[in-house]
Amino acid sequence: MERLSGGAYAAMITPFTKDDKVNEGAIEQLIEYGLAGGLAGFYLTGSTGEGLLMSVTERKQVYRRVVKAAKGRCKIIAHVGAVRTEDSIALARYAADIGCDWISSVAPVYFGQTFEAQYRHYKDISESTDLPFMVYCFRSSLVPERDARLFDLKNVKGMKYTGSDYFAVQCLKRKLDKEAVFFAGRDEQFACAMALGNVFSGAIGTSQNFIPRHFANIYDCCMRNDFAAAAKWQDEANRFVELLISNENWSTWKAMMKHVGIDCGAARKPYAPLSAAEERKWIKRFAALKLVKASKRTAS
Repeated sequence: MERLSGGAYAAMITPFTKDDKVNEGAIEQLIEYGLAGGLAGFYLTGSTGEGLLMSVTERKQVYRRVVKAAKGRCKIIAHVGAVRTEDSIALARYAADIGCDWISSVAPVYFGQTFEAQYRHYKDISESTDLPFMVYCFRSSLVPERDARLFDLKNVKGMKYTGSDYFAVQCLKRKLDKEAVFFAGRDEQFACAMALGNVFSGAIGTSQNFIPRHFANIYDCCMRNDFAAAAKWQDEANRFVELLISNENWSTWKAMMKHVGIDCGAARKPYAPLSAAEERKWIKRFAALKLVKASKRTAS
């Protein structure tokens, strides 16, 4: 198995230009900023990356540009979840061809809302390449007795768990008779997840785009069993998480990236773009937290 380094990973924002095209220059900036902040890797075109609002061609473009920008310095996980299983397979094969390290997918979207459909969906994707596959458990309950079956599928080697029932994850891991890695997806509870010891290998989340050093430090502190220090970093990080989730329009997220000098454009419909005044407001709110220094390129 291609081992996945433990640590903090960004569920990478997909930056768009003013005319709503993938912004390859901003992708490189996101990679450099994250690596400078201690991230171990990036999770591409997932929920935060607006993958389901993008075409297959655009998602391939993101994979290709990230692999080129990363230059082997970190791990790359390509989220290939799509409404059509055939699209997921095409994305998985492309990710394998260009050098991504892992692939991942949510369960079937809209159609096939049963465990058996999920099993078939994952089976088809995981068998389409030789890359290790990460189940993405998002907005669904984890049932250890049932979900252990997923790890019998070819290449299923891990799970991104965006939930808070860490006991269920622990029970699931105990049921497996093979090596598997689990990553926590709740930014605000990263230190809590790591406190279980050998259950989670790290975190994959949205906030890591903005304050990567906080999450890298939480991970490092936990690995040293210094949970008092980890709690302080988590408390600071959660001030940002509170701001992040205070508005339902994801365009506010992208606006705040301008505080560190990266223009990610607006989120795609059904989200709404922001006015210049609204952008400035959100940049100032992020700046007021004093968690990271402003870039000289920050919009005024």
